[in-house]
Amino acid sequence: MPFAPGTWGTLVGLPLCYVLSFMSWPFQFMILIAFMPIAAWICGSGEIYLETKDPGAIVIDEIAGIMVTLAFLPFNYITVIAGFLLFRCFDIIKPFPISKAETYFQGGTAVLMDDIIAGLIARLILEILLRFV
Repeated sequence: MPFAPGTWGTLVGLPLCYVLSFMSWPFQFMILIAFMPIAAWICGSGEIYLETKDPGAIVIDEIAGIMVTLAFLPFNYITVIAGFLLFRCFDIIKPFPISKAETYFQGGTAVLMDDIIAGLIARLILEILLRFV
């Protein structure tokens, strides 16, 4: 994916979010918790194998980020489009505290955590929008 790999990776995560939306919240939570160390390991292995920091060819971190953004919410056009746009904006711009993730974490965890934090911030704003708009 030579062009916008993070955006494509986020799109790849949407079908997984759709499948998870049919599951109970405890099961979704367990899947999220189990997914994170696997994603961190893949990100770290990708950095070692490809000999570059946060390689664009590895998009499992974006999949994890959109999962955090959309978990436990109804999967509909408004939620998915708003969540996708919010997550991508925060992941691309990386405002504080997202920009500091790589200073607090190392390796695959650092690659993953900036997307998790972007997903959490996008989720918070999405929750506010869905409740008050």
